[in-house]
Amino acid sequence: MEDLKIEEYKDPAGGRGAVKGALNAFWQQRIPLQVIESFRKANTPYGFDCPGCAFPDKKSGKNQPIGVDSCEQGQKAIAWEMTPKRTDAIFFAQYSVSELRTWTDLDLENQGRLTTPLRYDPALDHYLPVAWPEAFQIIAQQLLQLSAQAVAFYTSGRASNEAAFLWQLLARSYGSAHLPDSSNLCHEPSGYAMKDMLGVGKGTCTLEDFEHAELIIVLGQNPASNHPRMMAALHAASKRGANIIALNPLAELGFRNFSDPKDVREMLTNTGRKIAGKVYAVKIGGDLAALKGVMKIIVERDRQLPEGERELDLTFIAEHTVGFEAFKADLIAQPWHDLLSESGLTFADLVEIADLYTASSATMCTWCMGITHHENAHATVQGIVNLLLLKGNIGKPGAGAVPVRGHSNVQGNRSMGATGKVPESFLDNMERVFSVAVQRQPGLDAVGTVRGLLAGEIKALLALGGNFGVASPDSPRLLDALHRSELTVHIATKLNRTHLFPGTVGLLLPSLGRTDIDARSAAVQVITVEDSMSMTHASGGIKKPISDEMMGEPAIVSGIGAALSALSKSQDRIAWDEFADDYAQIRERIENCLDGVVKGFEDYNEKIAQPGGFHLCNDASLRRWQTPSGRAEFRVHAVTLDGPIHRARRKNPQTLALMTVRSHDQFNTTVYSLNDRY
Repeated sequence: MEDLKIEEYKDPAGGRGAVKGALNAFWQQRIPLQVIESFRKANTPYGFDCPGCAFPDKKSGKNQPIGVDSCEQGQKAIAWEMTPKRTDAIFFAQYSVSELRTWTDLDLENQGRLTTPLRYDPALDHYLPVAWPEAFQIIAQQLLQLSAQAVAFYTSGRASNEAAFLWQLLARSYGSAHLPDSSNLCHEPSGYAMKDMLGVGKGTCTLEDFEHAELIIVLGQNPASNHPRMMAALHAASKRGANIIALNPLAELGFRNFSDPKDVREMLTNTGRKIAGKVYAVKIGGDLAALKGVMKIIVERDRQLPEGERELDLTFIAEHTVGFEAFKADLIAQPWHDLLSESGLTFADLVEIADLYTASSATMCTWCMGITHHENAHATVQGIVNLLLLKGNIGKPGAGAVPVRGHSNVQGNRSMGATGKVPESFLDNMERVFSVAVQRQPGLDAVGTVRGLLAGEIKALLALGGNFGVASPDSPRLLDALHRSELTVHIATKLNRTHLFPGTVGLLLPSLGRTDIDARSAAVQVITVEDSMSMTHASGGIKKPISDEMMGEPAIVSGIGAALSALSKSQDRIAWDEFADDYAQIRERIENCLDGVVKGFEDYNEKIAQPGGFHLCNDASLRRWQTPSGRAEFRVHAVTLDGPIHRARRKNPQTLALMTVRSHDQFNTTVYSLNDRY
């Protein structure tokens, strides 16, 4: 363990520090020369999609050279994946699972790539090599001995569209709709809140909107550490004169002083620029009160203005929304004392924000888990959308809602149906296309799966990537429950803590990553992903895998499916073996199954051949509202006055409320070092 040292970081966020951090990652992984190819090929047409965040790629074209379109955190993820270091059979022969549990998360993942299929031996407390056909056979045998309702299929956001689609097909054709996914743990409130109000559970903007926004409001997020590619967009917006403000309990360094590593002058002078004009230090969880305070000022002020000077977009409200009068009445009746005490902001702060908002003709609101991880997350997201609706800031250039998602394909997984509840039409299509009965009852989400494991009702977990036991709540109890389960299967690129708590039968299967060339039947395969702004594009590896025993995720899922179909003597038309060798066939079935469900997947294989891919239609961005009323719907929410902190402080006024933050050298559960230079 490194000695703890705390000192002031005097350089800008990003800049030279980011470049040094990225280069150090490749040096530590013993691949310094590969950084050149990584910088050149990451997030580019005919290159690979970064396994980090879901921020969209820059546009490409004849007169639009991309240059480097990656960030420090992304390059760390790439270095960890391109490493020549191996966590192989020799490694697992040397270390027992019990001993590995004493290691840090950093040390576990820093051992290198998983290279061979493994099966846990409880008597020896070691993972031992197992051949792929035997691994698939073991999984199929175990699944057939279990009730489908006792089996959950977890999906990490890093899984490709092809793998995620096959994963949910495997689960539902087996009889389980328990499809927890990583989105359950991060942006679930965003999806449900926006779908309820706008008819679409995805962000309404594209990357180009950053170029046209007059005001960008950043809520509950630290993009300089968690999705630095967004900082480039904010940096460019700041340089052209857009107003940027942040509502965040901490004035993070990226807001105060940020240097874009692609800005030559800033790199040479080691200087940055102030990105946020002001950071409004809301109380932890006080965002809804702050938003209501801003909207109360705007609504009350608007009532006093003459017809030609109104601050609200009354035409938009009349033509495109319902519920405004009830919403307005709630704001007018709201006591100021509660809004000020709960938000932690002054009345003058709220007036400043209101003035900036009403002066802007195009406003974007962007948020992350500092909003969605709170008890009142759903209400707060709807408060953000209410604010946007007041001035018609949905469905016009430079304006809209931008939930910034984490993993690079977490949104695509949902489009593929890898979640517990999907439209009936999607299930109908699957039964028609594959001549198979699928589970039609909604399944458990991540929290439901955790509860099921703790209660002993879920007896098996199959995980397509991820670190479920650490990412989920109550990790110690959950990991123990996993170890007491009957079956665990993990498809993964690197070793992590969840893998060290195998079930009675536990398998660890090594998958290819984004940077690996995936060659099947002498043909190189590509996968597809969807970013957080609904662009879907192809991704292909650039380097030969370090082991011939590693396999692409779609092929692994297909291997399990083929073994299960053979053992159960299924009469379905699921061409598992063909899917394993030709991912284009998977995309054909995706197109068929999403017909009438998700717009945009027509001619799927042809569209991904286009540089940059294609955009999935977003009805809300076109002011087409897929809601029961056929309009965008205002929502009324009370400010919480009886939450856990309130109850604790009634017992003890000195109660201290703590806020969790993610280290700069960490992405989700992956720890790249024990240092946070900021």
